[in-house]
Amino acid sequence: MNFDLQPTLVNDLITVVPLKAEDFDSLFAVASDPLIWEQHPNKDRYKRAVFENFFKGAIASKGAFIVYENGTNKVVGSSRYYDLDESHSSVAVGYTFVAREFWGKGHNKALKTLMFNHAFQFVDQVILHIGATNFRSQKAIEKLGAVKIAELEVAYYGEPLKWNFVYQLVKDKWRNRAS
Repeated sequence: MNFDLQPTLVNDLITVVPLKAEDFDSLFAVASDPLIWEQHPNKDRYKRAVFENFFKGAIASKGAFIVYENGTNKVVGSSRYYDLDESHSSVAVGYTFVAREFWGKGHNKALKTLMFNHAFQFVDQVILHIGATNFRSQKAIEKLGAVKIAELEVAYYGEPLKWNFVYQLVKDKWRNRAS
């Protein structure tokens, strides 16, 4: 399988590029908003020391992105691929956050669409781990056709276990929905 976990992805609204160490300050400027994390299991990720750990995990994952709005070049947020499992033909998409100024304007949907379309060239299912109290993210991913299939504790990079819902999106359902 030749799944590139850090391609550059572009549509009319956003450009998704591989995250680099020098992106820390511009991404932290977005992540430092406490309201982004209010429903997230790790509510203090807006703090610099906590975000440094998150960012370190993102770089180490070799699947993380920074997202820019086309035209303005403003940082929209971040996401990543992780847990590529060739034997189950799956990859996880997550660790996504978007600046509040872009909430409800289609940026998250555009990001997920780019990432899902890329992933489904190589795998048959996308898995998402969403915090049990992250109702905004649950609702957003359900609108895209993902279905809750399980619940489990997830240990984020260097952080304690947190209760998450596991969502699944299957390639055929995604492609049928898009047509």
